[in-house]
Order: sequence, then structure tokens, then C-alpha cells
Amino acid sequence: MKRELREFRRLERVCLEQAALSTLDRVRSGLPKVADDCRAAAEAIEAQSPRGAFAEAVQALKVA
Repeated sequence: MKRELREFRRLERVCLEQAALSTLDRVRSGLPKVADDCRAAAEAIEAQSPRGAFAEAVQALKVA
């Protein structure tokens, strides 16, 4: 599940970066919509996680 989460976050970032660099209007307006979909998918994956991001951070601090 973490792999999918990372991939959706990466795709979101790439879409926004490419939209900023593009000279085509359709690309500049379409890629942010795709980025929004990727963000929503990542948030849905996070919501399904039995432990939220905060709990994972606390666990990581306990291990360290």
C-alpha cells in the first residue's frame, strides 16, 4: 500500500511540474486535474490505512 501511495504522490508532483513547464493551454489546464485525481487517490489510500500518518510518525520516533 505504501508503494501505491508513493507512486500517486510522485505522479501528482510530476503532473504539476509538467503543467508549469508546458506551453500548450490544454496541457496546462488538464494536468492539474490529473494531479488532483492523484492527490485524491493518495488521500483515499491514507484513509484506508489502519494507522494514520501521525501514528506512523510516532512509531518511527519510538523505533529511533
